[in-house]
Amino acid sequence: MSKAQLEGITLNYEENGSGFPLIFCHEFGQNAEGWEHQVKFFSKYYRVITYSARGYPPSDIPDNLQAYSQDIVVADLYHLITHLGIDQAYICGLSMGGSVALNFGLKHPDISKALIIAGTGSGSTNPDNFKQETARFAAKLREQGMSALKNYSVGPVRMQFKTKHPDRWKLFQQRLYANSPIGSSFTLEGFIGSRPSIFSLEESLQKMLRPTLIIIGDEDEPCVEPALFLKRTIPMAGLAVLPQTGHTLNVEEPEKFNNLILDFLQAVENQTWLSQGPRLKSGFLSNED
Repeated sequence: MSKAQLEGITLNYEENGSGFPLIFCHEFGQNAEGWEHQVKFFSKYYRVITYSARGYPPSDIPDNLQAYSQDIVVADLYHLITHLGIDQAYICGLSMGGSVALNFGLKHPDISKALIIAGTGSGSTNPDNFKQETARFAAKLREQGMSALKNYSVGPVRMQFKTKHPDRWKLFQQRLYANSPIGSSFTLEGFIGSRPSIFSLEESLQKMLRPTLIIIGDEDEPCVEPALFLKRTIPMAGLAVLPQTGHTLNVEEPEKFNNLILDFLQAVENQTWLSQGPRLKSGFLSNED
């Protein structure tokens, strides 16, 4: 691992392979190590960069809530890319990392050659309740440590993973518990629980002319409606759904996940990834009413 001294924060990152940059942004329950299946696969084709976000060891863990927000974490990614001397990159994110990737694409379209947005949008359909729940769990984390998340890894969107791959799931759980309760708490409250709903971004997303692949598992219920919305709103978006799959896409179904992304990136490179055509107003035979 390498260290990047950025704007008031030190982030740990790792590079593997060579070629065009492909950057992975991790979810709440993982850190950079959670992309191991992707690093091994994609480093044969690309310069793969993984990093642990602020609040996730071995990166710095600021001890105040004001140091955590979606805008701040998006800025961290920008400063890391600048630190690495990268002009343009593919950006892939899962869940929390998907929010980072999506909002990075909105803010820095010139840097974002293409986006992969996986398992993203939890809380968008009920933002008020979601904010209350994340604040409650954040408080429990500060009081009880990582044991406050004892049910997190066995929730409805993780059980498919546990059933299919109990060894991988156990490693996921171990890594979850190894995270910082302070960093996780402030990430939950300052970033995840306070970020805008995906649906509030409609006007900006309609103008985002970047190839975008959206991936969800069909058992990841909180992300289904947001994924459909993203598909319908982003002009150059495509949607892939993995059957009988939950939230932890990249380690639950790594082969399918990787191949979907590789096919997408090759289509981008071959200029065969298309913008959406005109939408049907009714019926299925024409655009006429």
